[in-house]
Amino acid sequence: MVRRTGHGRARRAAAVAVIVAGTVLATPGTVLAAASGALPPKQPSAADLETGGEPCASGAERPYIRSVPQLTARLYGPGGGQPGHVSRGEFEVWWQGEGGAEERVTMTTTTMSDTAPFTWQLPGPIPDETVISWRVRAVNDAGASAWSSEGTGAPCEFVYDRTAPDVPVVTSSDYPDDNTWTPGVGVRGTFHVKAQADDVTAYAYSFIGGPSKTIEAGPDGSAQIRFLPESVGVQTLSVQAQDRAGNRGPRTGYTFRIGEGPAPVARWKLADAAGSRSAAAENGTAARAGAGVTFGAPAPSGTPLAATASLDGSGHGFLTPGAPAVTDTAETFAVGGWVRPGRVDGTRTVLSQDAGTARAFTLGLTQVAGGPQWSFAVGGARVTGGLPETGAWAHVLGRYDAETGTARLYVNGRAAGEEVAVVPVAGEGAFQIGRARGAQGYRDRWQGEIGDVRAYDRIVVASEVKDLATRAARRLGHWALDTAPDGLAPEEGGGAPLKLGTGASLYRLDDPCDPLDPECGQDWPLEMDGDGHLRLDGVSGHAATDAPVVDTSGSFTVSVRVRLTDDEPAAPMTAISQGGEHGDAFKVRFDPESSSWDLVMAHADAPGAPETVLSRIEGPDGNRGIGHRLTVVHDASAKQVSFYLDGVKFDEGGTAGFAAAWKSTGGLQLGRGRTADGWGEYLHGAVDSVFAYEGVLSERDINQLPWLLAAGH
Repeated sequence: MVRRTGHGRARRAAAVAVIVAGTVLATPGTVLAAASGALPPKQPSAADLETGGEPCASGAERPYIRSVPQLTARLYGPGGGQPGHVSRGEFEVWWQGEGGAEERVTMTTTTMSDTAPFTWQLPGPIPDETVISWRVRAVNDAGASAWSSEGTGAPCEFVYDRTAPDVPVVTSSDYPDDNTWTPGVGVRGTFHVKAQADDVTAYAYSFIGGPSKTIEAGPDGSAQIRFLPESVGVQTLSVQAQDRAGNRGPRTGYTFRIGEGPAPVARWKLADAAGSRSAAAENGTAARAGAGVTFGAPAPSGTPLAATASLDGSGHGFLTPGAPAVTDTAETFAVGGWVRPGRVDGTRTVLSQDAGTARAFTLGLTQVAGGPQWSFAVGGARVTGGLPETGAWAHVLGRYDAETGTARLYVNGRAAGEEVAVVPVAGEGAFQIGRARGAQGYRDRWQGEIGDVRAYDRIVVASEVKDLATRAARRLGHWALDTAPDGLAPEEGGGAPLKLGTGASLYRLDDPCDPLDPECGQDWPLEMDGDGHLRLDGVSGHAATDAPVVDTSGSFTVSVRVRLTDDEPAAPMTAISQGGEHGDAFKVRFDPESSSWDLVMAHADAPGAPETVLSRIEGPDGNRGIGHRLTVVHDASAKQVSFYLDGVKFDEGGTAGFAAAWKSTGGLQLGRGRTADGWGEYLHGAVDSVFAYEGVLSERDINQLPWLLAAGH
């Protein structure tokens, strides 16, 4: 039951309770009790009261609520083994109405058990922007408890606030909204946000492509939003002001344009002419070369570099501009370059910067748990990861983020090790290539090649790191399988041909066929890059090169289009492989038992060697359609292998770690693979348009096969 008293009416008088055993007058601070021996409930505690889910509070701690709340109370009987329980709860709410008159509303709940929460959803017509107080007491047949506000208690208070704040104003001197392109990838910017309302406590915001976030407002109601652009383009910041009741106002949008990130503050390609005694700087100051530096050394394939510098590991094997490349090592910076270690023992420095008789940072390799790892050290903290290999090229980059206070190491475009918290040290000394400063002079000298050294005064974002470390795949072969003069299918660039074995033949669109042949008149080239394809009889048909095409111990990509002839193949059939004497370094085969195409990577050229297998469920073709393009990608630097079917790699099961690569000695095989009994798993079907690459072909390029030829690959 709800009862309201209001303007001009006196406060409710003390209640008179008539109990079966007698009459008791209830006055403030007392309880109603019966003569039966049963006791009334306990006085409600503020800890057991909630206003719209918020704890009971008053004064400056009172909650502001944006919807008419439900009041909740946990009420208890006398307890301690005493007779009596709770039957009902009595709620009372009051506020100062218009003209200063007090308004009161009361409600008594239905009968409930002690364990249930007693609730009251307040009626709609309560005033907003007004302090509203409430209290509660528990009632049973023996009487009523004291009010929760009596004695040491206090009323619960809240303010009903349904007024949303105004639209905030956004400004930024770092990224103005004036249609100009600001060099910004990797450069954090600040956006100042301010609404006029005096009760704004936070701002909800988001950038295109990013998650929704909330930032607290300062004492003046404003906030500073920080943003790190990671790509070039038009970006929009959307912001809403939020008040203390949780009301959010209208959304505003702030649009700005992000250009390419600023160039490195220092860069040395180290591709200078043999005999040079200094390295020209693309940015910054030329670097003096010690006598132990030889220019004209080899460069990593698949990169724009034409040459690098070789350092002999002696006291003369270094380069230095004689000045800092990183102006302030306490601020954000990144350093990196291409390296090929000639030795991986001890501690060896690629890049560093002097800090008195020590160094502000070092990038290189060190020993961890008895083996070499790449390393980036800032101050007294170090992050390690990745495996340096003698004679193997790697791109290494160390990055310090002053805003987060963390350092990160990247090896071959991927994060290595764990990000670590660091305390930087001031290092205003000279930048060093190939050595690091110590108390007794320079030490930890590099032996091997170094190229394209860069230093940045900003964040180098993940996509930029990946681009810096990318080595373009180099085409080793393309066999269109349109012709086979003298049984040799030529490689389009003049490389090694595929020799057709017994049971292998070419189909050409313009070839006449036997009308009694069930395939006559119903075949066609599988790919649009030629006029034919290779047919294999499933008994002995195959085609092979005399020597290996790809180095299976390094990074490679192979791709082939295959169509199976049978609706229900009886045994596994290999489409493409390359191996050794006993097994295949890789092979792609169809497994009829699981109805899947499987990429099988043997861990060694030995009978019964362990295998890593990636599978894609796919039914046999039954000599219909154009079949499927099967692509294998081995990334030696990441030590992983991937399998694509028709240009698609599944997120789960499409890539596997693989650290057991070995160098195969046999030729590239079409239509057969190694088994325990020698050659077997002969394919019954058609094969077309075979590609082989040194390096990792990108997903974009894989999807463009066979039209990738037009791009000159």
